[in-house]
Amino acid sequence: MKVIASSGRDDLARVYIVEFENGLQVECAESLQPPLALEQKWVMLVSTLFGCPVGCSMCDAGAEYHGKLTAAQITEQIEMMIQRRFPDMKVPSTQFKVQFARMGEPALNPSVTDVLRNLPNRMDAPGFMPSISTVAPAGTDQFFKDLLEIKRNLYSGGNFQLQFSLHTTDPVLRRKIIPVNTWNMAEIAVYGREFFSSGDRKITLNFALAKGSPLEPEALLQHFDPNFFLIKITPLNPTYRAMENNLTSHIDPASREKTDDLVESIRKAGYRVILSIGEQEENRIGSNCGQYLRAHVDSDNSMKEGYTYPISELAE
Repeated sequence: MKVIASSGRDDLARVYIVEFENGLQVECAESLQPPLALEQKWVMLVSTLFGCPVGCSMCDAGAEYHGKLTAAQITEQIEMMIQRRFPDMKVPSTQFKVQFARMGEPALNPSVTDVLRNLPNRMDAPGFMPSISTVAPAGTDQFFKDLLEIKRNLYSGGNFQLQFSLHTTDPVLRRKIIPVNTWNMAEIAVYGREFFSSGDRKITLNFALAKGSPLEPEALLQHFDPNFFLIKITPLNPTYRAMENNLTSHIDPASREKTDDLVESIRKAGYRVILSIGEQEENRIGSNCGQYLRAHVDSDNSMKEGYTYPISELAE
């Protein structure tokens, strides 16, 4: 694996375009969480697929699909970013999160579970916590069965983060946003209840919320017990796919502290609500969720709100 391009700042976020021996490219990224120092929190995002067959309507990484990464290829991304800062593979960060969420739906690649089994033996990182973000594609029952076993054996007691990306409580609109067969909300709720054990983090239901996308407390309460699930609402980051599909964000990322009636109604229903707004500088770097640097490189259009950082050492 070789890094052929990068964009960003080491004190905030950096995206890497990497190429494997087969000539295929993916992206991985790392970010800090200001004002926290690297020793307090460090986040990585790694790719699990060469592209993505799901094609969510706000995600730039879903334009094409060329197969699954091996466990070794996924691990190489993580070790490259660690060794860049810590050559001895000793990570001092109190919170060291690795998200399998840069490029590709992780539940479609069984190698992800192999990586999760082996990672603790490949580094000295007491603060390590893996994070799986998934749309819960249909036909992936074995992946989730294996994930449950791995969490119980290796990452119990709050050391694992599981997130289901729903984006709306309207099932018809959800299928439009996520244009593949997925588990329905009842199926997600049943699995989530089985996954959760005492001491675990609550399971996250993520809504990258576009204007006009319903998020109804009553629909949530039909399936998801607030004792086991929390709600995360994020803005739609600037992506070419969102622009093509005329999607605009319900959350104004410039109003970081502002809540609205929708957020308050979910809190009143008993849910913990996280209003997750990343650094706007990351939009310009291209490291936020849904962004994909290669899509910007290949696009004939330009975007004022994102992808404005220079891309260095891009191979032709």
